[in-house]
Amino acid sequence: MITYVLSTISSACIQISAILIAFGWYAIRKGNKERHQKLMVTASCFALTFFIIYMSRTIFIGNVSFGGPKEWQLPYTIFLVFHIILATTGGIMGVISITLAIKKKFALHRKISPYTAVIWFGTAVTGIVVYVLLIVLWPGEMEISMLKAIFGT
Repeated sequence: MITYVLSTISSACIQISAILIAFGWYAIRKGNKERHQKLMVTASCFALTFFIIYMSRTIFIGNVSFGGPKEWQLPYTIFLVFHIILATTGGIMGVISITLAIKKKFALHRKISPYTAVIWFGTAVTGIVVYVLLIVLWPGEMEISMLKAIFGT
């Protein structure tokens, strides 16, 4: 039960972070730097909250395996690996974007941050799909190792 609650909270955090990034992007396009900064810091806090919950759940409790039909296992696994790569890339680029902003290297920040945002939006969308397939439609075995949850071995 706790796995499902934590999954729901962490998924909500990612969705909120993506929405805040969209508003932050809009704010900077309108020239409102102060609003942009506040929105992006808040979005980063929600993303960090997601990461802490996700890693804590993964380390201390485990993950949920795919419980859907066998013929969906391979497409789901491919989709999940794509989501993980997207999320990892987005997370790393997010840290780089934040670091550039803190260091006031705004020319480089302006160059990579739009890509970071688009990747993060992709992460949020694919994350919702994973959540729906894994938690809502076809919940599988709870509290298993991460490798078993991903690859079903």
